[in-house]
Amino acid sequence: MAELALPREEFLQGAKATLPLIVGAIPFGIIFGTLAEPSGLSPLAAIAMSVIVFAGSSQFIALGLLAAGAALPVIIATTFVVNLRHLLYSANLVPKVRHLPLRWRMPLAFGLTDETFAAVSNRYLRKDDLQHAHWFYLGSFLAMYSNWVLCTGVGVMLGEVFPGMVNWGLDFAMSVTFIGMVVPYLTNRPMWAAVIVAGAMAVACATLPHKLGLLVAALCGIAVGVSLHWLQQSKRPSAGQGGESYE
Repeated sequence: MAELALPREEFLQGAKATLPLIVGAIPFGIIFGTLAEPSGLSPLAAIAMSVIVFAGSSQFIALGLLAAGAALPVIIATTFVVNLRHLLYSANLVPKVRHLPLRWRMPLAFGLTDETFAAVSNRYLRKDDLQHAHWFYLGSFLAMYSNWVLCTGVGVMLGEVFPGMVNWGLDFAMSVTFIGMVVPYLTNRPMWAAVIVAGAMAVACATLPHKLGLLVAALCGIAVGVSLHWLQQSKRPSAGQGGESYE
């Protein structure tokens, strides 16, 4: 029984670490639910989309394209481009979870969202006893997933009662959430440079079709951050040069 306590504790800590991000996502999920019917999606289909897709930005884009009468291939291609940022998240987490069996990796891959990535990355950065850290990941994922599906259902119901709810300006909470996710990681110059460049490029490329500006901004931010990091590493003295080893 003692061995089960640690996974349970990690699970609860993962859910707890995600709670502040969930608060910001609540209005986002409700707004998605309210937009379903005006966009031509049935209430059941809206909830099914949150259950199966579980990707907020892609779901909003899909709704907009549905409302505009876009063809299914266009919707699939556009949401695929928007979700390409998850490749970057996955590349970061693969070394941490590659030892897990497939029955673990599959649900964890499905549950990789912006919020869960932020919480889980912080957990792995601590590097203290990572044996059961995947339970932390699972707790974060299930907390966020349950919230998203529940809020979609709430939004569907409220959308029928308050048709103008989408104009209440609740979407500001998601912007605040993303800022809160990023700021704790801005601890050095490469990180600050990556964020500043990515933000500037996102604004400059905002008019690109199919949200390609987001992908361009992400790639530019990563390139600048990684380049500055490598530059800093190259200036550090190596152990063979009489200095301290930084490996």
